[in-house]
Amino acid sequence: MTNVLALTLRTAALSTALILPPGLALAWLLARRHFPGKAVVETLVTLPLVLPPVATGLLLLELLGRNGPLGSMALRLFGLDLVFTWRAIVAAMAVMSFPLLVRSARVGFEGVNVRLEQIASTLGASRGRVFFTVSLPLAAPGVGAGILLAFARALGEFGATILVAGSIPGRTQTISVAIYQAVQLGHDREAYRLMGVSALLAFAAVFAGERLVRRGPH
Repeated sequence: MTNVLALTLRTAALSTALILPPGLALAWLLARRHFPGKAVVETLVTLPLVLPPVATGLLLLELLGRNGPLGSMALRLFGLDLVFTWRAIVAAMAVMSFPLLVRSARVGFEGVNVRLEQIASTLGASRGRVFFTVSLPLAAPGVGAGILLAFARALGEFGATILVAGSIPGRTQTISVAIYQAVQLGHDREAYRLMGVSALLAFAAVFAGERLVRRGPH
């Protein structure tokens, strides 16, 4: 169980870190800008939340496989396989948790008073400086909640992961996949143990995220 838990935590943390820069940029864009096709972008961001996870996994399998555009590129440039490796786990977790990060961070940015950003701009601050010294600190509760919710979602990811990474003990078996495997083999005690650990981790992340949201911008 230790190896399964360690792999799950590592991949969940890495996937959350990878989606953070694009997630924050997109959240700020959706909160502050109006542009043609905005509704389409919002729909595409939300899509992984409503699509069956196995459908998302199938799409990832096509993209990351050796004959797919991303998989063939990784193999040609770096000699790396993506599917049925820990990299596929990270990709599946990232795609499935991205919407939660964007939605929560967007709420955080929408709660920031635009006049404060305008004042900073009139004082000579660049857009980047306004973002990092005004917008981001004031939106921190929403951003922090989004990070925790994305991490929690990554911890529990199963449907997409099982398709693109499989269930290779010690290599691609995350805690959710291990629970499924234990149930299939009739190892109920092990399944319940893993379920308890998974529930505790998810509860802690979601609880901390809710506390951040309730704090709101200062």
